[in-house]
Amino acid sequence: MQLAKELLSGNRLALSRLLTQVENDTPEGRSALIEIFPHTGKAHIIGVTGGPGTGKSTLVNQLGLCFRKHKNPKVAIVAVDPSSPFTGGAVLGDRVRMRDLAGDEGIFIRSMASRGSLGGLARATAGLVQVFDAAGFEIILIETVGAGQAEVDVARLAHTTLVVEAPGLGDEIQANKAGLMEIADILVVNKADRPGVENTLKALKSALELAHPVRHVFQHHGQVEVVEAPDQAEESSWIPPILKTIATDGSGVSELIVEIYRHKENMRESGDWAARERSRLGSELDAMLQEALVFGFREKIPASHYEHVLDKIIQRKLAPRDAVKTLLNGGSK
Repeated sequence: MQLAKELLSGNRLALSRLLTQVENDTPEGRSALIEIFPHTGKAHIIGVTGGPGTGKSTLVNQLGLCFRKHKNPKVAIVAVDPSSPFTGGAVLGDRVRMRDLAGDEGIFIRSMASRGSLGGLARATAGLVQVFDAAGFEIILIETVGAGQAEVDVARLAHTTLVVEAPGLGDEIQANKAGLMEIADILVVNKADRPGVENTLKALKSALELAHPVRHVFQHHGQVEVVEAPDQAEESSWIPPILKTIATDGSGVSELIVEIYRHKENMRESGDWAARERSRLGSELDAMLQEALVFGFREKIPASHYEHVLDKIIQRKLAPRDAVKTLLNGGSK
């Protein structure tokens, strides 16, 4: 395919066109993904997630700038915005906060709508990541929707997941309740110049100690003693650090970059990089397989049979689980 060849040769216009084809799930886009797949697997994929109002877009902007200054890699940014459940439209306004990156040929920003997908990511995000990877981008930043408690899918796609918190948003351990603590490789307390930052740090540290016990503190005859926990297995040796940043002026971002590279090195040494690659591609395979099976099944079952079974569910004459068995058996009773 000509578009794929132009992409691999470094044509920036071909990159833009192919991203559109992949996002729209066209036959041309699917063919190109097959052709470019052998050229993927080199990029470091970094997910940036967290609740709304934590300053993710501004932080991603600063990360892009700092990455370029640090080791000058090519950086791609995929910013996923929520789609309206009523009109289907999306603002795609993240690039407004990333104007500092304009004009840098080593940075490419792509905004995309979630199109109703849950989990904070659009269905086509994995395809876009493959396109950027094949195009030679060494760092791919994925900023999720920011819808709160459903944003864990990014951990299946990223090598390194940043969970961003901010003080003054109500519950300091909202991330722990939402399940985001479990997916965090690095915890970032952004807007650290705001009141309440110490409470947020304390809450996150307490939550981390529950998830990753590294020592026990107790009193013995009035003396405080610290006992180190037994060594953890190699695959669980990484304890997520907590960093403070002020994305509006870039404070703390350089330290965050260092931790991201340190996590990458840890994954390489422990073998976790290969394990995450296997898990990531396995999740993508499962999603595609599920979609293909459902599509193929719906094509084989007559529409009248499906509607008849659905009517029985609505009338409460057939439970959904029994309805599935009926359809799988090819019947309409």
